[in-house]
Amino acid sequence: MTINLGREMSLHRASQPAGDEWISAWYGRRSAVTNGGLWETSSERIRIGRAAYLGFALFVLAATTFDALNTLHWAHVFWPHLAAWKPFVWAYTSGATSLVLAPLVALLLTIAPPGRGKWGRFALVHGLGTVAYCLMHVGSFILLRKLAYAVLGQHYQYGGLADLLSEYRKDLLGYFIILTFIALVARLIADRKPTVALSPGPGAGAAIFDIREGARVIRARVSDIVAAAAAGNYVEFHLADGRRLLMRTTLARVAAVLAPHGFVRTHRSWLVNTACVRVLKAEGGSGDHRLELDGGVNAPLSRRFSQTLDRLRRPA
Repeated sequence: MTINLGREMSLHRASQPAGDEWISAWYGRRSAVTNGGLWETSSERIRIGRAAYLGFALFVLAATTFDALNTLHWAHVFWPHLAAWKPFVWAYTSGATSLVLAPLVALLLTIAPPGRGKWGRFALVHGLGTVAYCLMHVGSFILLRKLAYAVLGQHYQYGGLADLLSEYRKDLLGYFIILTFIALVARLIADRKPTVALSPGPGAGAAIFDIREGARVIRARVSDIVAAAAAGNYVEFHLADGRRLLMRTTLARVAAVLAPHGFVRTHRSWLVNTACVRVLKAEGGSGDHRLELDGGVNAPLSRRFSQTLDRLRRPA
């Protein structure tokens, strides 16, 4: 089946609302990401996350080593018979448990981010989060210490409620140190996202889209953008004159800006200008279609985007 679409045919525009990530809401910014939460799955963000976690682990290692050495130093005065290995077991079991629990803090931060009108929820969730964090932290390092002591032929005995309350005061500080560290990493990730925006053109309705290709900025009329396709950490723009330009951004961000101008998603990796569609052709019996666009561009139309297919089939 082939449907020819005339140039004069106008199609309904599909709008794709932009979602607000908590980090953009916190800093008063509008994010054009429609799917996903705080952590996206692009390779750049994975690298940033791994590097940040490694940095945090090194910080914890340094802090716990200093704490163990400090305890050992004062032990000569107050506990002269304390075995030299015990402060290191205490410090490292606590630090290792903190590293394991850090993703829990990140999860709670996505559930209850800070921001105007959100501080009540933030205080409640993270107040309870500090209690849960402390109980899991203490319970875990007790088990690790008992295991370490048993290997060395000794028995570890944790104190009572007073020690738990003392530990909670320290964990309260540790929790918010982790919280602040995660927020700073999230800010770094948000700041690395290129701005995607439109500017007015010389004529009525002639919006301009700035395509940043490396050090160059190509100012293209929206009507001259035939399609955009995801290409790893980049988006490839297909222009009516045959040019293909790469911009480091996400397709979701581009789609949120261009959707009000007649662009629709036809595939998870493709965004198409409906005004540039010339032929809609079915491919076998799979339900998928092929679009022929201006400039000799061919784009897929997945059966999963049935609403787009309905719009393209529907006469004006």
